[in-house]
Amino acid sequence: MKKIYLAKYAQSKFGVLGNITLEQMMLDAGRQDLDGVDRSRVDHIAVAGLLAPLLNDQSLIAGLVAMDPVYTNKSIKGVANACDSGGLAVLDCAAQVMAGLAHVGLAIGVEKMHPLEGKLDSKKVGLALGTAAHQSDLFPPFTFPHAFAVIMDRYLKTYGISEQEFAIISPIFYDNASHNPLAHMHVTKKPVTAQAVMESYRLFQDPPMPLKLFECSQISDGWARILVCDEEGLNQLGIDKSQATVLAGFAQATDSLSIDARGENLLKPVGAKKAFGAAMQMAGAKSSEISVQEVHDCFSVMAPISVETTGFAEPGQGATVLQRRPRQSRRPLPDQHLGWAHRQGASHQRHRYRHDRLDPQPARAQGAGATAGRKREARDHPQHRWPHLQHRCDRAEDPPEPAQVGSCLP
Repeated sequence: MKKIYLAKYAQSKFGVLGNITLEQMMLDAGRQDLDGVDRSRVDHIAVAGLLAPLLNDQSLIAGLVAMDPVYTNKSIKGVANACDSGGLAVLDCAAQVMAGLAHVGLAIGVEKMHPLEGKLDSKKVGLALGTAAHQSDLFPPFTFPHAFAVIMDRYLKTYGISEQEFAIISPIFYDNASHNPLAHMHVTKKPVTAQAVMESYRLFQDPPMPLKLFECSQISDGWARILVCDEEGLNQLGIDKSQATVLAGFAQATDSLSIDARGENLLKPVGAKKAFGAAMQMAGAKSSEISVQEVHDCFSVMAPISVETTGFAEPGQGATVLQRRPRQSRRPLPDQHLGWAHRQGASHQRHRYRHDRLDPQPARAQGAGATAGRKREARDHPQHRWPHLQHRCDRAEDPPEPAQVGSCLP
């Protein structure tokens, strides 16, 4: 298989970027930190954003990318798949490169949810987000919080876990966000503790549901981008292989849309498990080799489900495993760098790519889809993250060192 490389990751700060237009965000994503490369060498661009088109009355976001004269008249494609959109942009570029249709791809993820003027219309955001749900699951304007409240309620009842026991998860998110200066919740007014989670507003009270405010991600703006190249593409850009990460395995699968259709598999996502397994198989890696894993964290319940999906915990044991935290576990557990990557660090843009985490440079980003990867040398980075993509080094004979293999799940 042709080797695919990831390079030149960049992202904006995430949060309230009300004074920055969607078009400017697109232009910044296509230019920032690329002064040292010939951008005209980009053959294909995939741009992702689920709510940005709906909330900004601009359905053709690919055309905004083409507003940059360097990219005008190039192959530019808009992609979307809910919270997997950013990861899908990376996979789309990888597919183009593997097919020989491009040597250099540019994957962009963007979300713009705050208006340029006036207050945020959270009802409008909620209704827009509801368009990604099945009609039978609509609960306007809070369709997605309600859907995950149902999932959380099912999880707690199925596995006999109390809300108090579950409240330890969100503080992990916020703690990890505190290490990322670009994260929306990098700084909080007060420390987010398990007690604070329990005392936060309960979103659904009639009938009572367990989801509380501090167990939800934020409404946020931001962008992220990464170059996807083959060896010739790196040469054209003048990027040394030592400054890139090999994308060793990837896969994508879409599960049925409605909650009812998932039936008994609601807490065991079949699509995510299938994609993760396929990505690991392509990478020639196994779960025990993973030392960096980013999991989907739109709502706190997705953290334990993701850990269980990737084989690091038995069903119902995800919260317990997360509570032990990586370095306290007998079995080496990858650094579950949760941190509200969803809206705070880029869910859709979640290029949530841990390229920077495996790179010699300081890490920044956040990630979606199923992927795996490894750098040529082990690096002891403090906090890492990313799911459905896997990058792996081109050294075939030696087993990976602890910090060499990463995995991502949306």
